[in-house]
Amino acid sequence: MKKILLLFPLLYFTCQSATQRPLEFTTMIAHWANYDDPQYLPFVREAKPELAQIGFYGAHYWSLGNTKHGQGYPGHFPKIGLKENRDWFTQRNRDLHQLNVLAIGHFNIEFLVGDPQSKDGPRGFFKFYRDLWDEKQLGPKPVKDPLQLLEKNIDGSPITNNSYSIGGMKEYWACLNNPHWRTVLKAWVRHGVKTGVDGFMINYFYRHNCLCKHCQNKFRTYLKERFTAAELKLKFDISQLATHKFAEIGSWHNPAKSTPFKREQLRFSQIAMKDCFDEVFVRYGRSLKPNLIVGQWNHIGRFSQINSDERCLLPKELWAKDEDYLWYSTGNSAFYTDLKNGYLGEGTLLARYIRGATGGKPFTLGKYESTRTRAAIAELIANGGAPMGFYTRFTNPEARKVITQYYNFIRRHDHIYRHNQSAAENVLLYPRQAVHAGNVEAVKQFLKLGDSLLDQHILFDVLPDDLISPEKSAKYTTVYRVGGQKLNPTTRFKISAPKTVRTSISRPVKNDALLHLHFVNYNRTEPAKPKSAGRGIHDEKPIAAENVSFSMKLELGKALNRVLFLTPETDRVQELTVTTDGTKATIKVPKFLVYGVVELEVK
Repeated sequence: MKKILLLFPLLYFTCQSATQRPLEFTTMIAHWANYDDPQYLPFVREAKPELAQIGFYGAHYWSLGNTKHGQGYPGHFPKIGLKENRDWFTQRNRDLHQLNVLAIGHFNIEFLVGDPQSKDGPRGFFKFYRDLWDEKQLGPKPVKDPLQLLEKNIDGSPITNNSYSIGGMKEYWACLNNPHWRTVLKAWVRHGVKTGVDGFMINYFYRHNCLCKHCQNKFRTYLKERFTAAELKLKFDISQLATHKFAEIGSWHNPAKSTPFKREQLRFSQIAMKDCFDEVFVRYGRSLKPNLIVGQWNHIGRFSQINSDERCLLPKELWAKDEDYLWYSTGNSAFYTDLKNGYLGEGTLLARYIRGATGGKPFTLGKYESTRTRAAIAELIANGGAPMGFYTRFTNPEARKVITQYYNFIRRHDHIYRHNQSAAENVLLYPRQAVHAGNVEAVKQFLKLGDSLLDQHILFDVLPDDLISPEKSAKYTTVYRVGGQKLNPTTRFKISAPKTVRTSISRPVKNDALLHLHFVNYNRTEPAKPKSAGRGIHDEKPIAAENVSFSMKLELGKALNRVLFLTPETDRVQELTVTTDGTKATIKVPKFLVYGVVELEVK
């Protein structure tokens, strides 16, 4: 059976939905541009990712796919015209399936580009809604006037922006609490499913200060279910909730100016966004395609909270519920290094947080990183993630070679990565309860403590503190928490390595005799310009790691059968020499460029 699953991953993912088995993959690619390049499919054939995020099926498609402006940011559509692009995406999905690759479409859920009126009439989304809505494909329009679908200011005017000015058009935001907009989204989901996608990666889960009747009514219901009338009067000076008209129902805001009521608005907003996701994609989408893969494209930077992260105040029981895999963008926080000040531009803590918070679902980090290609891939595979979230620059021959080299390595050593689990003996608790109380200072302390543990090469997991329990704590020798006493861990491993190296540990889920120590080296020759993202893989310039070693305590009656060293830089597997005194084994790790993994077999 195992051989069949590896040869036919699409069959595996289709069958697993019937038994609710989780989605599993170890490599992926994502592109918003150049996916129509003649070398795209040859690259996919070489690198053999299991999943590809490609194509647009939400508001980008319907706003811009019929215009010349759609061939620029963000969609970079291969054609002009809704039918022309639909036919192209349908064929590209078939092409990916023939290569045994899952096709996941990008789906902008609410960010609309256009003008309701101009000298040329409606433009962008509004042109589509008035003139190009095809009832044979999409069903009847839910409302006649598209302005009824939008987020509104207190005076009823649409909320607008000019951040991008694509084609000189404004940006509008549909209201995800509006039932008519959810009807539009369901029509778009139905259209996307017909093109042959296996699922959607959905983005723009934002609520602005929308004060439309739908948000007013839903916020009243939210407050009524959460507080008594006396509590509403005491806490928020609301006397008559049923008739109260809110002048603010915001979302993200400055943590320094946060208040309990602002956080209630943010919590309401994030629960409402989750409710829309569940109705449109989980319940409706999977009614059309039972195995539909869905996930959210969210943003967190370096653990920015209250002013970022679409889930920062979401209750734990809803956090990533019913999502198949997660995408978190690190923004401008992790695409450069500042080595002299100890900053590695890494996503290690975030990767471990996602892994712990989801219980091990697949995830990727959207690092806006076109330079440190090796490090971006290594960081994810070392911490249970799936590379590579963005910027797989296959049009650059050197980058293409490296991506293919690393992906082939992951595939050759599938037993290391697929179904693996962390084998760390220690855990660091993320202060999610403090964040929910408005205390983002605790996050800064968490980062400081986490960076210190990483610098000391202590092996640890990350788990939100609202998920910890006595049973989970018992699995670890040491539990670190913000504000707790300084602890010296009792650890099985003692690792000696430069501070530019990060170390993690995993084990195959079905083979307790194996352990894998992962080493990721961030040392490099940096660009001359401080904190520069670099211009491409030729600026990665890694400096090989040397003088790395570790010791391992041996349990009574056990010994190491063999120790192997593997790295993507060579096909050769090297057997390492073990020095032991019967209670402790000491191993020297060979020099490696960016990523190396040591396999320990215990007998």
